[in-house]
Amino acid sequence: MKKSIIKSLSLLIIVLFTVSIFAGCGSKTSQQQSQTSNQQQTQNIKIAVIVKALNSDYWKIVEAGAKAAGKDLGVDVVVLGPSAETAVSEQVAMIEDQITKKVSALAVAPSQPPSAIPFFDKAKQAGIPVVLIDTDANWEDKVSFVGTGNYNGGKLAGEFLAQKLGKGGKVAIIRGAMGDPTHDERANGAIEVLKAQGLEIVDIQPANSERGLGMTVMENILQAHPDVQGVFATNDEMALGAVRAIKAANKNIIVVGFDGSPDALKSIAAGELTASVAQSPYNIGYKGVEAAVKAVKKEPVEKRIDTGTYIISKENVEQEQKKLNEILGK
Repeated sequence: MKKSIIKSLSLLIIVLFTVSIFAGCGSKTSQQQSQTSNQQQTQNIKIAVIVKALNSDYWKIVEAGAKAAGKDLGVDVVVLGPSAETAVSEQVAMIEDQITKKVSALAVAPSQPPSAIPFFDKAKQAGIPVVLIDTDANWEDKVSFVGTGNYNGGKLAGEFLAQKLGKGGKVAIIRGAMGDPTHDERANGAIEVLKAQGLEIVDIQPANSERGLGMTVMENILQAHPDVQGVFATNDEMALGAVRAIKAANKNIIVVGFDGSPDALKSIAAGELTASVAQSPYNIGYKGVEAAVKAVKKEPVEKRIDTGTYIISKENVEQEQKKLNEILGK
């Protein structure tokens, strides 16, 4: 009897052991198949990132972030941009071309959102999800907006100038292209704080986000308002142009830019540009691609992803330069 029980138990153990081996193999095979399927799904994803231009450090850092996300996520990423931020028709043609090429998703920084919206509608009709980066648009069907709180960033610039100049200080604003909501928000944020703090805004002029034009506009402002004490430029390129004009005029004027670009940091370190409102263009590119990939995979995406702003001045510029050098591989 005992021998029979022992024999039965031995057989049961062997059967259970054999089943567990096959179950384990089956589980591993299933897991491997799932991983392979997921990799194949990811490898077939192509994200087109279309920025406002590729002629400045800011957009180059956005590009670096987007490409890094593509590498990390195992997807194909192409980054495109027109010849200048004012080349709106060139940008919308790029959007339309990528729709025709049937990319998996678009991540777009629209130069003029009203002009881009009809093409976003085309993307939707083609089943292509659209993530807006850097600049938001009043378009209900966007997957998400990934970018800076530009109004709050403008307020930071206004607060910095108010602290340095005090009540009655005279400030000029040099802004990006008229109608660009990013620059509208930055300028309006600064205007709110400057007026509340009792500073005088002597002039507001567009310089289309270009360094050369920023210099020309600053020269004109100096002629019209030789007593100007501070300048807020709604991007670093225009701020650096303004600095050139101020140096040529041999004047001492506080200049605050916006972006925290490598050239701006060099200028701050050299004691020329006073400060820059830093955002994270790298994160805008990276998180924009990340959100687009999630949309393609039908995963949930937050409707608004804010990458934050802060002031860079002579106190923290060295630390920020180290960060940027790491991002750009210098």
